[in-house]
Amino acid sequence: MNRYSVLLDANVLYPAPLRDALMQLAVTDLFKAQWTDDIHREWIAALLRKDPQRDPAALERTRRHMDTAVRDSLVTGYRRLIPSLDLPDPDDRHILAAAIVGRCDAIITQNLKDFPAAALAPFGIEAQHPDDFFCNQLSLAPGLVCSALGKVRARLQNPPKTADEYLATLTRQGLVAPVRTFRDRR
Repeated sequence: MNRYSVLLDANVLYPAPLRDALMQLAVTDLFKAQWTDDIHREWIAALLRKDPQRDPAALERTRRHMDTAVRDSLVTGYRRLIPSLDLPDPDDRHILAAAIVGRCDAIITQNLKDFPAAALAPFGIEAQHPDDFFCNQLSLAPGLVCSALGKVRARLQNPPKTADEYLATLTRQGLVAPVRTFRDRR
């Protein structure tokens, strides 16, 4: 198992296409993916705010599946650090605290401005946008990344997606550079 460890912020676990891509990549052991119960609550609450008709029980099943599919993913024991941390958005301190306790190398987040390099550097942690993270993973193991994303696309049945449709979905999720690389390889 690779020692590179990342904490996944709630905003990369919802929407589902990005979460599914990250989870499939996480089970390859190219990196260690981590999160917390608080992060789970955040992404589930965000999804239910946007789509109140969603079945909360189905989302809890997804949560449980994530926790069991990716070994050692759940970070605990981080709350004591929260008051000592300083970030632009105090509500994000739990993310940094979990990354510290989880000994993460990076926080994967859509909100880079909320995790300035100066605040993370003393802990040896960096914030990465998912676009950069996928590019980095693609440069390390292109076949593994392509295979993982192919598995996600193959599971899509309602409706099924062509390769181009799936790549368009990933682009809408902010994965612009890796999608460009996939298209160039075809």
